[in-house]
Amino acid sequence: MAEKITLEVVTPKGAIVSDAVDIVTAPGFAGEFGVLANHAPFLSTIKIGTLRYKKDGSEVELMISGGFCEVSNNKVTFLVESAERGHEIDVDRALRAKERAEKRLLQAKEHQEKIDRTRAEAAMQRALARLRIAERQQR
Repeated sequence: MAEKITLEVVTPKGAIVSDAVDIVTAPGFAGEFGVLANHAPFLSTIKIGTLRYKKDGSEVELMISGGFCEVSNNKVTFLVESAERGHEIDVDRALRAKERAEKRLLQAKEHQEKIDRTRAEAAMQRALARLRIAERQQR
């Protein structure tokens, strides 16, 4: 039996995951990274994307949005703005959010309206991440 690492995913609403897992893969700002048992300590900022973890041969995916990750003492902790499993994602809502973000980005590009481009881009990234995970969940 391989060694495990403790994974904790915490949002402002509370703990989403607290479990011993085999491996964790996450979207850091410097690129995707993986964490196994007994990993060297480090800190990373987290961007919007997919957090994956494997436990006993099963893989789980979560859509996460911005936050921080700490690896220390055989534990990896994610403090993120939000985290959703594929079956929890409202696909219709994500599609509407994607459409709104596309409109805002187009308006910002055409200078029709002063819109915070960064916020619109983040909304687009969240919607696309939700849709990717929801789609994989349905397979």
